Amino acid sequence: MKALLISNDERLQTELAAQGSARLPALLLAATRRDLRDAVERLLPQPPELVLFDASEVEPAQAELLEPLARHYPDASFILLTRAPQHELLIRAMRVGMREVLHLPLVHRALHESLDRIEIERGVTAVREGKALAFISCKGGSGATFLATNFGYALAALAGRKVLLLDLHGQFGDATLYVSDQKPAMTLSDICSQIGRLDAAFLESCLVHVAPGYGVLAAADDPALATQMKPEHIDAILRIARQHYDYVLLDVGRQIDALSLRALDQADAIYPVLQLALPDIRDGRRLLDIFRSLGYPQERTRLIVNRYEKGGKLRLADLEQALGADVLHTVPNDYLSATDSVNQGIPLLQLARSSPVARSLAELVEAVTERRLPESKGLFDRLFGRAETEH
Repeated sequence: MKALLISNDERLQTELAAQGSARLPALLLAATRRDLRDAVERLLPQPPELVLFDASEVEPAQAELLEPLARHYPDASFILLTRAPQHELLIRAMRVGMREVLHLPLVHRALHESLDRIEIERGVTAVREGKALAFISCKGGSGATFLATNFGYALAALAGRKVLLLDLHGQFGDATLYVSDQKPAMTLSDICSQIGRLDAAFLESCLVHVAPGYGVLAAADDPALATQMKPEHIDAILRIARQHYDYVLLDVGRQIDALSLRALDQADAIYPVLQLALPDIRDGRRLLDIFRSLGYPQERTRLIVNRYEKGGKLRLADLEQALGADVLHTVPNDYLSATDSVNQGIPLLQLARSSPVARSLAELVEAVTERRLPESKGLFDRLFGRAETEH
């Protein structure tokens, strides 16, 4: 959105410009005016979509100019900024349609919440009802983090979804390393320590941006800080994330604690990841027993078998019978491609798009989104058709 700011406070101008540029899409301060009279006498050739009016030092005679300003910009939204209650001015503002009033000094969270409401009303952005999907390891080394991080990339790249992955590992979380070589500037514990600042723009600024539409929030890198994170912090983060992302992926790790339980409670689907081996099946049974004791509906839990090879002594039917749950998806064993992807910090779909695991990730996207492209046989055909024609 393009905005007009009416204020002679240079510090406020700088602050609003910085906050506006951090938004997605950005809020651009197209012009500034000293006061109401200046704004009415020097109208913009192209009407702004938003008018921010600093009424801290408005003179009573100038308050009458609110109405003609509103008539000049009938399609603009208005935000009134004030340092002290001014009842007569507020009444005038309400009469000309100003519904957003913010107190100075500026509270960034309140500003962004106000801008969010305006953007939704104007159709600039839409409130999403994002789904939260939790990936959890039945046994250490099952590959849950690899699948969660690469599945996030596949959702964004193939299905055009806006995706956020939260690394909830209590210690030694390394989800960002699987798909990026960037060093996280902020982590989950940093957000929790500043939870009062949390809004969509702040959350977005803390992510490692792997690809357009896909960001990862790194796990706490200091165990001491991790102990300060609270379950209600997870509630707040997920509430904001669901509104602004199509899918929120939760890399839960293996440890069941207060934070991971709160995340699992809110997950729309839980994907226990295991391999077709007796130790994994034993631990998987224990995990599913915990889920049942917590009252999780059975249909929310969907097994993913990683590094699957046909023809082994253990069959998928044996696994399903032992765990009393159905297998949603199998990911074939392709050690070399997966290892190269992890070692280079490049999503496997980007590094080895013709690999069996890449095909499997594309099929998983179709299964989760329940969507096949009408112009092709499926998402993996879209991804691999070119590669096959080259050979």
